Amino acid sequence: MTRSRTLLVVVGLVVALVGINALPARGQSTGEKPKATEVGVTPTEIHIAVVADVDNPFAPGLFQGIVDGVRAGAKYLNSKEGGGGLAGRKLVVDFLDSKLNPNEARNGVITACQNDFALVGTSALFLSTVDDMVGCKDQAGAATGVPDVAAIVTGVPESCSPVTFPVNPPQLICSTKDQHPQTYYGNQGDAKYLLKTHKNDLHGALLVSNDTKDAQRGATAIIDTAINAGIKADQKPVLSGRDPQSAYTPIVNQMKSDGSNYSLTTMALSNAEELRSEAQLQGLTDPNFVWECTTCYDKAIADHADVMNGTYMTLGYLPFEEAKSNPTLTNFVKYVGKAKANGFSVYGWTSALEFADAVNAAVKSKGVNGVTRANLLESLKGLRDFDAGGMIATVNIGQKIPSSCFLLEQYENKKFVRIFPKKAGTFDCTASNRVKIKADLIG
Repeated sequence: MTRSRTLLVVVGLVVALVGINALPARGQSTGEKPKATEVGVTPTEIHIAVVADVDNPFAPGLFQGIVDGVRAGAKYLNSKEGGGGLAGRKLVVDFLDSKLNPNEARNGVITACQNDFALVGTSALFLSTVDDMVGCKDQAGAATGVPDVAAIVTGVPESCSPVTFPVNPPQLICSTKDQHPQTYYGNQGDAKYLLKTHKNDLHGALLVSNDTKDAQRGATAIIDTAINAGIKADQKPVLSGRDPQSAYTPIVNQMKSDGSNYSLTTMALSNAEELRSEAQLQGLTDPNFVWECTTCYDKAIADHADVMNGTYMTLGYLPFEEAKSNPTLTNFVKYVGKAKANGFSVYGWTSALEFADAVNAAVKSKGVNGVTRANLLESLKGLRDFDAGGMIATVNIGQKIPSSCFLLEQYENKKFVRIFPKKAGTFDCTASNRVKIKADLIG
């Protein structure tokens, strides 16, 4: 669950057309000439579509980072150091803005079905049906479906779609989606660590957003995992991300009344800042209080550095400050750019790398002209231990199982500081970090 902790708080119509290097691409046989093998696949290009919520009046630029990450991934893969392309072809990114609108999301999938080989980096919060995705016809006219290498999935339909293989696997175990309660994966590594280092006594406010039912379900699974680990909930407030700071007044009052020593905010950075600001206003400033936030690894935290000092955050990807520790992270920062490096661009970038691994597996098995949707889906099903070259916590893509890995950071004196494990470039991957919890959160 660590990577899925970045909540949906979430820009730009760009097509990345990058020249392919003259050297043979990864997996390409020099004796085989690439052909037009599938929808979106020509002898020289592979077209992929990013359907993501960007331009909208509610959260302008919402998933621009996803688009930036996929574009950067394509640019890298088309470069000499990235392999010179895929299957002897250059990768072309088509951006289809879903605009936080169910009709636009569906239209994006339909357009991608007609023009693109696969969906990569999908991040459409209101994609309420996957019928168009699953029933999409390939070049031969068979309803193979269009492969969906998603970045962020929240709804049950896409989470459990047979053609969707997210780089950030869903918490929900799909075989239980019609049961009451359902079963969810959780990662309790951070909670266990914090409990161990705080005398096994943490209790307080665990905050959830209700802006969408899917976000509320995901956040509830996160706090239920913390409770399962041994953290006690004095209160479980449910708020909107649009609520003013005054909405946190009664929460802070109860925290003081309960003698709370812990808070877990599963909402946006801005909401965590409002909570901390209200706590400071009311004198809740004990330096030993444990403040944890799921979305606070963001350079924007510097705007409220004094208020947010001491905040803990769990990550499922290596901190950008450790770029020298990992070649994939080094390339991420290089191709995305420091200014655009954020959690969402990580998801876009790693979605592109997941897609590349699956294409390369298909090419290894079937040759450069085995680039078909059916073969790609088969490769995705077989992708078990994916970690983007060690940049992210290892996930089981094919079986949609989230990672047991995590790392813990803390914002201290205007800097992000690695807390656990101490060694740069590493995660704690203790198997018992990943747990299953039961909760009735659908219906």
